[in-house]
Amino acid sequence: MEILLFFLFIIPIIVGIKYFLKIQTSEYKGKHGESVVANYLQKLPDVEYVVYNNIYLKTGKGSIQIDHLVLSIYGIFVIETKNYSGWIFGSDNNNYWTQIIYNNKTKFRNPIKQNRTHINSLKYILFEFNFLKYFPIIVFTGTAELKRINSFTPVIYEDKLFHYLLRSDEEQILDKVQLQNISKIIDKYIIQDDDIENKHLNNIRRGIYEKERKIDQFICPKCGGKLKIREGSFGKFYGCSEYPNCRFTQNLR
Repeated sequence: MEILLFFLFIIPIIVGIKYFLKIQTSEYKGKHGESVVANYLQKLPDVEYVVYNNIYLKTGKGSIQIDHLVLSIYGIFVIETKNYSGWIFGSDNNNYWTQIIYNNKTKFRNPIKQNRTHINSLKYILFEFNFLKYFPIIVFTGTAELKRINSFTPVIYEDKLFHYLLRSDEEQILDKVQLQNISKIIDKYIIQDDDIENKHLNNIRRGIYEKERKIDQFICPKCGGKLKIREGSFGKFYGCSEYPNCRFTQNLR
């Protein structure tokens, strides 16, 4: 009897601890943030909007993962979702943004640059529709406070997203038939592979490793030019010798 009572007491505690540890992982937080945004997107009228959540698309260099893609009669909304807490600082051209929780600082990849890569890939896929408008949006869920964000790209909280997407001030550029044709093209590029998440992450890791290797050798990872130390208003940094044709920059190590 005592053993039974022990297990009845200890097992819920172990399960609770495992659940707590799980929800603290960045992977869980990211997926939870995406599900929150997906719930908002469900409210959009089907006649004017086609919504994709967490899709992987084939590209010439492998694959891209887009948190949320919204096709509309006004253009294409490309949404990057971040689920963070603390204070958030960043600007358009920073390689990394900063999260501050009390005295702890954490860096994470600039979501605006991530979104630019996604939009460039979409332009390649949808080259027939060269008149399309693309609307990048960065959405923060969770308890994050956007403290100092210098950006031309909208960086908003989740509760502002739905009204932003309605775009009553935008001109309609697509009819229903064109909207469906674009959706069919996107469908062809979606990767249907149960293991695509792991493959995609491995591709990213390889890309980061290759980029770091080139920078260590003072080679521009963008165009192959030479990296040189330059002086800017915020101090010294690496700049590409092919400037202004190549505008790659990197903070000094």
